[in-house]
Amino acid sequence: MPRGGFVAPGSGVEFEAKITPIVIISCIMAATGGLMFGYDIGVSGGVTSMQPFLKKFFPVVYRRTNDPNINSNYCKYDNQGLQLFTSSLYLAGLTATFFASYSTRRLGRRLTMLMAGVFFIVGVVFNAAARDLAMLIVGRILLGCGVGFANQAVPLYLSEIAPTAIRGGLNILFQLNVTIGILFAELVNYGTNNIKVGWGWRLSLGLAGIPAFLFFFGALLVVDTPNSLIERECLDEGKAILRKIRGTDNIEPEFLELVKASRIAKEVKHPFKNLLRRRNRPQLLIAIALQIFQQFTGISAIVFYIPVLFNTLGFGGNASLYSAVIIGAINVLSTIVSIYSVDKLGRRILLIEAGIQMFFSQVVIAIILGIKVKDHSDNLAHGSAILVVIMICTFVSSFAWSWGPLGWLIPSETFPLETRSAGQSVTVCINLLFTIVIAQTFLSMLCHMKFAIFFFFSAWVVIMSIFVLFLLPETKNVPIEEMTERVWMQHWFWKRYMDDVDRGVEMEKNRQINGSDAASKL
Repeated sequence: MPRGGFVAPGSGVEFEAKITPIVIISCIMAATGGLMFGYDIGVSGGVTSMQPFLKKFFPVVYRRTNDPNINSNYCKYDNQGLQLFTSSLYLAGLTATFFASYSTRRLGRRLTMLMAGVFFIVGVVFNAAARDLAMLIVGRILLGCGVGFANQAVPLYLSEIAPTAIRGGLNILFQLNVTIGILFAELVNYGTNNIKVGWGWRLSLGLAGIPAFLFFFGALLVVDTPNSLIERECLDEGKAILRKIRGTDNIEPEFLELVKASRIAKEVKHPFKNLLRRRNRPQLLIAIALQIFQQFTGISAIVFYIPVLFNTLGFGGNASLYSAVIIGAINVLSTIVSIYSVDKLGRRILLIEAGIQMFFSQVVIAIILGIKVKDHSDNLAHGSAILVVIMICTFVSSFAWSWGPLGWLIPSETFPLETRSAGQSVTVCINLLFTIVIAQTFLSMLCHMKFAIFFFFSAWVVIMSIFVLFLLPETKNVPIEEMTERVWMQHWFWKRYMDDVDRGVEMEKNRQINGSDAASKL
């Protein structure tokens, strides 16, 4: 069976780790949380372009989309209530992530995923059975709580259970499932839009129950991570699980390393406060920056509202949903590229290459729309419409193998154990906060900025690419518990924040020699 491994601190000795079936299966099952997240993202854009849905819940928008005297094609869907339907999920997720931080630390990653599954299932029931806007929003809020808990627990789970050699690829399974969920939602929307009796939107929202149940039952089947069990003082169980997932009896060095990390973590009584310590600022700043930049690529705006956007550009209802399906398929395939390349090429190369590709595609889209789509134009010419779809596919593909998965992977693998749950909570919080900003403002921005909105996002792509070039260190094939010594202390800029770590290196090495004593005292 293929082997992975990681290097012990300062020793050059590899921790033996086979790539075992239980690791692969556990990661696949845990990553199904991404299916639900992706389905929620994809379904909202589809149902908000369906006329029966708009007529029932957003009659103002319904009348506007059917008004031939509308002031501007760009402003058909400019409605705060419609944007609130999309953003309410992420607002709830933002709040839930603070509770999820506590549960992942105190109750474990697995139980937190189970709680997310319950929120998903109940939220689906409310949405599919919604009789008024209030019931619809309550359902979205419950789904948002599930998103907050799942996005907190799943990336941590994947990073901790995977061997270092394939950690990046297995972690990206979460993002792959997000893209599959989006594609599934877009296929469902394309089918239900053709239901003439007017209840197709209920079927679209109700079929979210499939990924919800998959995630819940998947969480029942997986084991918790050794890191989490040891952190909660379940040493024997943690050691047994470590032996099981690594497929070898030679797990003592890795076990002692986890025990040492757990002991350090237990000395931290206030993990959120500890995040602000000087030596933790690089990881915190990188995590925050990645989440802000991920949203300001413009991807959320495009994925949330792609059928609406295509309707704005003059595509017919079915044509807009069909184009969204094509783009969803490109999204899935490109994420698979990331799984195979992230641990070979590294994180930085993928991000920098994608920056060039995203900038080019957004500038081309802006130029085409600026020339071809006016306030009262009926539609794009056939050739121009195809070029817009190709450029959006180019943009989505580059995002899917870079900022999409790596925006979650890098923060989950860089925080030390003592601040990992708190750091992931901040990561999810910032991501959802800026997702809310984009979801709540994009249609209004499209109305006022028109084609220039793509110039706006392309400018952000330039900024984030420069940030990656100079300030983001490479974390490929670095053990998750060795990031401080092998990444941050070696970086030209961030090493200045590691001065308090330098003073404690020798002491920690001495403690490692007597690691078995540390285990008995824990």
